[in-house]
Amino acid sequence: MSRVALVTGGTRGIGRAISEALKEAGYTVAASYAGNDEAAAKFKDETGIAVYKFDVGDFDSCAAAIAQIKEDLGAVEVLVNNAGITRDKPLHKMDKEHWDAVINTNLTGLFNMCRNVIDDMRGAGFGRIVSISSINGQKGQFGQSNYAAAKAGDIGFSKALALENASKGITVNVVAPGYIATEMVMAVPEKVLNEVIIPQIPVGRLGQAEEIARCVVFLASDDAGLITGSTISANGGQYMA
Repeated sequence: MSRVALVTGGTRGIGRAISEALKEAGYTVAASYAGNDEAAAKFKDETGIAVYKFDVGDFDSCAAAIAQIKEDLGAVEVLVNNAGITRDKPLHKMDKEHWDAVINTNLTGLFNMCRNVIDDMRGAGFGRIVSISSINGQKGQFGQSNYAAAKAGDIGFSKALALENASKGITVNVVAPGYIATEMVMAVPEKVLNEVIIPQIPVGRLGQAEEIARCVVFLASDDAGLITGSTISANGGQYMA
């Protein structure tokens, strides 16, 4: 019987690539989304992957969704925390709601998800948790004090969780992408991409969502059992942590 993998924010962008790659690798995949019903329905039709709508920033919603996934597919054995949002502004222009929204989704969301799967993983003696951080959680970024704080927090959270659960057969790791050719990045003006962003990347190109997905598939595999508490920086050499 294939292992059950849950990918949050798993119907679009990097999350979609991860969901598809895990399915191709033989996992039974569930993908969550927060609000875009049309995109989620299209994703489900095209991939055959089950979708579940809930807010990772709401603990009770996470608990209910994970219970439903367990009933439908089985206990979650691989959790990929990919869901995230941005609300970019310099701190002197940032409202508290912008801070709270990003921290609640991008950092508290990890607690909400992990807390609701960790008991089953510990009981089974196996689990894989992979969280998607960001290059900007490693080096910081202008206008992203909220996002950088959350993504840096994801790394610290994962290190602590890895220590707590290593003896139970559970690994906890992070992938920190750089600039990836998602819909959001490709919406940046071409001049900015070609003259500002790409020249900062030593490999000379944007990353592809499938490259991030391959990192996740490896960390979810039995072959990665010795790797825990680690961060893979997939950024083309733009920042070397």
